Amino acid sequence: MSAPAAFTVPEGFTLHKENTSAILLPSSNDAFLNPVQEFNRDLSVACIRTWGELVNAEKERKWRQAAERRAKKAAEGGAGAHKAKKPRSESGKTSEEAAPSTDGPKDDGTKPQAEFKPHQFVILEALSATGLRSIRYAHEIPLVKYVIANDLSPAAVEAMRRNVELNDLHEKEEPVPEGSTEKPKVRPAKVRVNEGDACALMYNHRSERNRVDVVDLDPYGTAAPFIDGAVQCVNDGGLLCVTCTDMSVLATTNYPEKCFSNYGGAPVKAEYCHEAALRLVLHTLATSAARYGRYVQPLLSLSIDFYVRLFVRVYTAPIEVKKVFSKTAVYHVCSGCQSFYEQPFGRVVEQVSDKGNVNLLFKVHQGPPVSERCPECNSALHVAGPMWSGPIHNKEFVSSVLAHVEANEDKYGTSARMKGMLTVAKEELDTPFYFTPSKIASHFHCVCPSLDETASALLHAGHKVSRSHACAGSLKTSATYADIHDIFRSWVKKHPVRMDKVSENSPTRQLLSKEPTFEANFMRHPESVTASSKVKLVRYQQNPTPNWGPGAKPGAKRKRGQEGDD
Repeated sequence: MSAPAAFTVPEGFTLHKENTSAILLPSSNDAFLNPVQEFNRDLSVACIRTWGELVNAEKERKWRQAAERRAKKAAEGGAGAHKAKKPRSESGKTSEEAAPSTDGPKDDGTKPQAEFKPHQFVILEALSATGLRSIRYAHEIPLVKYVIANDLSPAAVEAMRRNVELNDLHEKEEPVPEGSTEKPKVRPAKVRVNEGDACALMYNHRSERNRVDVVDLDPYGTAAPFIDGAVQCVNDGGLLCVTCTDMSVLATTNYPEKCFSNYGGAPVKAEYCHEAALRLVLHTLATSAARYGRYVQPLLSLSIDFYVRLFVRVYTAPIEVKKVFSKTAVYHVCSGCQSFYEQPFGRVVEQVSDKGNVNLLFKVHQGPPVSERCPECNSALHVAGPMWSGPIHNKEFVSSVLAHVEANEDKYGTSARMKGMLTVAKEELDTPFYFTPSKIASHFHCVCPSLDETASALLHAGHKVSRSHACAGSLKTSATYADIHDIFRSWVKKHPVRMDKVSENSPTRQLLSKEPTFEANFMRHPESVTASSKVKLVRYQQNPTPNWGPGAKPGAKRKRGQEGDD
């Protein structure tokens, strides 16, 4: 369904266009819209389209397998079934006498084969505001049956109805030819607007026959109050899209009590706090789903600008729910050098029986992994988590989304940035957290080696290296912080530090007091340049507008402005 070519703009409204859709914005801030979030909406369209193709490919494969089994059963049904009966026949009839007559109708497989019908899916956007996201989903995603656009605010619902009608996605009667006696047909709405509480709406869809295929949560602030309902109302194998913009809670230790109440864990105070924010939200999704015998499979988890955006599939499988225990960990984070030490909650032990059957036993993990002081710099350790310790991306899914974006660059206004971020995410290692050479160099009070030199030294030492999407100039590696510090100690041997500039109580003295356990090689390694580094990509966002940020809460007014109006 394509959007109308021209739009009529009533007085007192402004027209906001995005891709093939347009909405009317009133002068008052009754319904929230942030134009900077176009990247979020573009990425969501691409991910849902890719997920839809994946789901239909899975359903078609199962359908063809079932069709092959039926055909094989039908082919073997006559002769095969008779041969099986022949040895135990007591009637004395021969196989020819017992065979069915060839005069009647016979299913020889010459009937026209039925074709696979792609699955049409339903999307629920729990917090729609202006309805722009739902309208774009209805316009741009094939095989969408309809989109449920919900909001609690009457003003937002009024804006949604207006915008849905503007884009010709509302319910309406189809015109009947003149002179025809037929009743006019009613075209169902492609976007169904609902006014109500988001949690109540999702709980009403939690029964298996009422579940939806995709749930999108994009609130102003935290998505925590809506996650319990969301994980219940998604179909098996369905997609859950979650945005959280409360990064002051997730990515700092300013409000650890609020982070614990929302996400069930403590945040991290370190340069890798934005990846920790993703893992805290994934932990909330995993534990919320586990209560109902469901588990989540992270497809794509991104830290973007001032928010995090996650795409996960939700399945029902008790055995996979048990594995969540071993994918959860607490981290001891050094307050000095930012080294981290992982303390997993559980471990999985495989037992193979004499018949070859594999039984999984779940055990509590040993601990603690470290003493009360950091072994590297002797600083105090702080506890972070519990949080998700497993992979945060599915490489195959990310590759599929990237291929889709590259084939449809003209359909996304932010395609350049999408390609850059997806390319980096595809190459990311599954190990937790990242570091920047500049931060490590600041701990040593030394000249900073280049990104290429640091990556090459790690690769020469036998470790894996990748970039991280969450921070410019960052690296992810399979090496421990002790290995990284040894590389920097080798660097300091060639680039000495002025110890008279280092205070006696500084952690730097403790770091420099140790000798490196190996000689690092900073010569350029052939694998230090990744595929994403070979082409010019927009990997990290630059400020798009002068007053750039999350935007004001809908309906909020400045106190001074209110006094002035009076």
